[in-house]
Amino acid sequence: MEKVAKHEQLDEKALIAKLIEGDAAAFDYVVGRYHSIMLSVARAIIGEAFADEVVQEAWVSAIKALPRFEGRASLKTWLLQITSNGAKTRLRRESRQLSLDDGWQAEPDEKFDKRGHRIDDVLPWNMETPDALLENDQLRQVIENTFQKLPPHQRAVLTMADIEGLEMTEICNILDISSSNARVLLHRARTTLHHSIEKYQES
Repeated sequence: MEKVAKHEQLDEKALIAKLIEGDAAAFDYVVGRYHSIMLSVARAIIGEAFADEVVQEAWVSAIKALPRFEGRASLKTWLLQITSNGAKTRLRRESRQLSLDDGWQAEPDEKFDKRGHRIDDVLPWNMETPDALLENDQLRQVIENTFQKLPPHQRAVLTMADIEGLEMTEICNILDISSSNARVLLHRARTTLHHSIEKYQES
């Protein structure tokens, strides 16, 4: 606990310096802080089977690249960019569709709020819905199955926006896509989940 508290007091520049020096406690702290979200992003893009391997490779790449880290993005965003790029490369290797802009049409930014919700969305979320829905095991399985069937790019944006709570600007930087692209992908993913929930509730 003392080591973690110590590193929480460091600014990011000092933390990175310690990582470059090979400080084991600094590395343990960074892994503890970011490994989970890196794994979440990798799973969203490439799936469960390869996610652990992608994240391990991302850590190796990050350690090698740390001396060249210029701090243009936060350490978290930089690590997630490495993870995202690694997952997309692995996706290509597995001969699966990768294109982050296939099957979408850009729409004006004014159609979306800052969190990526369509202003004219005909399928608004009920704020009480998530907990209530997840109490139903069968419906939870329907949601999980639908999520896994989403195209990788939609799954990645939905994971980062609605599960990890990242800002849209950060998501765009991580996936290297435009804000319009990200918002449309997010809207499509949410709409698909809505339709699955509605279909289940009507059956």
